[in-house]
Amino acid sequence: MMGSEAITTLDPTRLVIAAVIGLVLLLVLIIKFKIQAMVSILIGALTIGLLAGMPFEDIISAVNDGMGNTLKGIALLVGLGSMFGAILEVSGGAQTLAVTMVKWFGDKKAAWALGITGLVIAMPVFFDAGLIILIPLAFSLAKRTNRSSLFYAIPLLAGLAVGHAFIPPTPGPVLVATMLNVDLGWVILVGIFCGIFSMIVAGPVWGSICGKKHYIPVPEHVANQPDIDESKLPNFWTIVGIILIPLVLIILDSVAGVVPAMAPIQPILGFLGEPFVALLIATVAAMLILGIKHGYKTEELEKIMTKSLEPTGLILLVTACGGVLRYMLQYSGLGEVIGNAVSSANLPIVIVAFVVAALVRICVGSATVAMTMAAGIIAAMPEIASLSPLYLACTTAAIAGGATVCSHFNDSGFWLVKSLVGMDEKTTLKTWTIMETLVGGTGFIVALIISFFA
Repeated sequence: MMGSEAITTLDPTRLVIAAVIGLVLLLVLIIKFKIQAMVSILIGALTIGLLAGMPFEDIISAVNDGMGNTLKGIALLVGLGSMFGAILEVSGGAQTLAVTMVKWFGDKKAAWALGITGLVIAMPVFFDAGLIILIPLAFSLAKRTNRSSLFYAIPLLAGLAVGHAFIPPTPGPVLVATMLNVDLGWVILVGIFCGIFSMIVAGPVWGSICGKKHYIPVPEHVANQPDIDESKLPNFWTIVGIILIPLVLIILDSVAGVVPAMAPIQPILGFLGEPFVALLIATVAAMLILGIKHGYKTEELEKIMTKSLEPTGLILLVTACGGVLRYMLQYSGLGEVIGNAVSSANLPIVIVAFVVAALVRICVGSATVAMTMAAGIIAAMPEIASLSPLYLACTTAAIAGGATVCSHFNDSGFWLVKSLVGMDEKTTLKTWTIMETLVGGTGFIVALIISFFA
């Protein structure tokens, strides 16, 4: 591999300086000059390669491999997730889940209902899609109770962030689990555990504090909308069943790997439990049960699903450019420099995993890139081979936690939340950024505690 040559020949001090300059340039382009994130990341990545003294062919390879390998891992999942999300949206499925939960919990505890709903929805649906589908419900609750939107938006965002970070089949933890070679069943179990605590701390608890400190009115275009007509919404348990399809298929695949009696059907479950197959089945089920059965013609569904793919181009390209940055750092040898520096501190691997992911997250912004780079560095450590599946699942959760903290100007999620909720940059930093740090930090602490028993 071209990277191995670079690792031995490039000067570590020059590498670190090149990386700092490249990442600072990236931040300045995005924050000060408002240059499009994809262009800024590419410029930052090329700057790192050139200043580090990488051969030109290695720089080009890093760009091509970064784009190709990153898209290869997530393109299908993002596309299917967006289409699934679109069907849940038009059929009212996501609203069914949220409205039913709010009814069960009552207006006073609606923040808890939204947190749980966000967590469940974000497992099969991409964060952005889930947020766009469910934010109107948070606004309608704020309108009904005359409270700040943040009382309901923050718990919803926390739930979505938790589902997106910790629990497969969402792409991040699937990617990390694959790189660390850990059974997805363990990852789901540890992820659910970490996720519940994170959602409580960052959702209802932090949302209540934010709602009291910052009054954010309901956006005007939402304030004038009529309330959701509940009589037209699909059945609650149908929605839960469809959302659980990918989760159950993946868990069955994991169980079949360790239960000898299931060996004869293991190849079938292995195929069905492949994340893109599981999501495809869920999407087809949503098309038939929530689409056609609810009176949508196939032509209408085709238009809805095609339209849902429009925002995925931007998501995929920004994420892929983050992949370019990762490969530039990896091929230049900086990944190894970071890994050696942190591992020489003689800390438990769960802590190392969190620190590396958090550093990359703060510098690069993309959670997927932070997870990918941290997993690559951790997977390269020789000690990994001797660790138990439970410890590796805790390491996966720690990487997910580190990749979630400190969302700021270089994270597309920051700008999406700012514009959807209608906040300025300062308030978004005081609310959303702290919420993301609570999600990641709490998840990491729970993973660390579990790792002591692994």
